[in-house]
Amino acid sequence: MGLFDRLRGGPSAPANVGIFVDGPNVFREEFDVDLDDLRALTEAEGTSTIARVYVDENAGGGLIQAAEARGFEVVTTSGDVDVKLAVDAVEAAVEGRIDTLLIVSRDTDFKPVIETAKKRGLNTIAVAPGTYGRSDALRNAAHEEVTLE
Repeated sequence: MGLFDRLRGGPSAPANVGIFVDGPNVFREEFDVDLDDLRALTEAEGTSTIARVYVDENAGGGLIQAAEARGFEVVTTSGDVDVKLAVDAVEAAVEGRIDTLLIVSRDTDFKPVIETAKKRGLNTIAVAPGTYGRSDALRNAAHEEVTLE
């Protein structure tokens, strides 16, 4: 359910949710991020329309296989993961393909993505991989924030 529906308090069709995961910043030793937890967060917000994990060419085959097994599309880039993720997320927002945007990262570079989605009327959620990995800029820009423990 989107933010406006929650404010109105009325029932509505489930929100179309897009989750965009910054793999290099999230799947690190210091964080114990579970792909199933990310899937559950998405489904708690509505219908998963876009579920993507972005990785660079150094990503291990185990991560790619695990992400695909849980229904995530894996996007591998030879360049900057952040740029590809940001472009894809903004494109989904402005084209109206999603109602709720989840950005899973600890990277402040995604603040403009969240701000753009908010301007378009989307519900925005910043998901941090842990307390240590939380970006205050992302948390403050989004409607909601979730810290994975």
